[in-house]
Amino acid sequence: MPKARVNGIQLYYEEVGQGLPLVLVHEFAGDVQSWRPQMSFFGRRYRAIAFNARGYPPSDIPEDPAAYSQQQAADDIRGLLDALTIRRAHVCGLSMGGYATLHFGLTYPDRALSLVVAGAGYGSGDREKFKQDSAVVVKQFEQGMEAVAEFYAKGPTRVQFMDKDPLGWAEFRAQLAAGSALGHSLTMQGVQMKRPSVFELGDRMERLEVPTLIMTGDEDDPCLEPGIFMKRKIPTAGLVVLPKSGHAINLEEPDAFNRAVLDFVTAVDAGRWTRRNPASMTGSAILPAGTKV
Repeated sequence: MPKARVNGIQLYYEEVGQGLPLVLVHEFAGDVQSWRPQMSFFGRRYRAIAFNARGYPPSDIPEDPAAYSQQQAADDIRGLLDALTIRRAHVCGLSMGGYATLHFGLTYPDRALSLVVAGAGYGSGDREKFKQDSAVVVKQFEQGMEAVAEFYAKGPTRVQFMDKDPLGWAEFRAQLAAGSALGHSLTMQGVQMKRPSVFELGDRMERLEVPTLIMTGDEDDPCLEPGIFMKRKIPTAGLVVLPKSGHAINLEEPDAFNRAVLDFVTAVDAGRWTRRNPASMTGSAILPAGTKV
């Protein structure tokens, strides 16, 4: 069982394939198993690496609440690269992992070949409602993971997966139920509830030069506006919106997700993913730059 010493703890990881490294960073309700469709697909072309965040066995579960934060999540990505002697990597994250990927790019841009920020932004709008909902989830962890999985897996951005692929959704729910209540609770309190809103990061994102792909499902309502905001702020960003899709887009629509990410990283590797043409931002829907009226 491979583990890497990262920032004073052990993180479990899996890897397959050869070539440029592609690191996959899981969501709150997932772990390395959430990336099976991507590990199989990208392992044919890249050195695909997935890891369990702190708090997700068989990675360590630090019991100190201070060991969990948004910045720590970004630092753990960097620490894993260091432990595996990887200088730079493509980094792809979903939801909580998408937030971590964004912060990794903002903090360590020289370590990123590219960034895929998928399903990120929940809680960026109504902050009080987000904290109230999160507190309800934290309270439920006292009942154990099975009780949490019973309602969490049926949330308003999860039912799309349940409707499309009942077998895949049942597997997702079972994997969530098998997690650590302590680790999830500490993660919810230290990372999720305290992370900044995407809308607070505009100035930093405007300076981000790492090639970035923003992805979201069109029925993942809490992430739609943050996704558009990130697209507009990051000068190297592209935006993919998958139709009739909720939050877990890598599992809901693995073929579409994989193809979009492959097209993106292939363009980056070829040096063909560039900054947005400033001539597309004249303030007019019609008139070219420099047009006198």
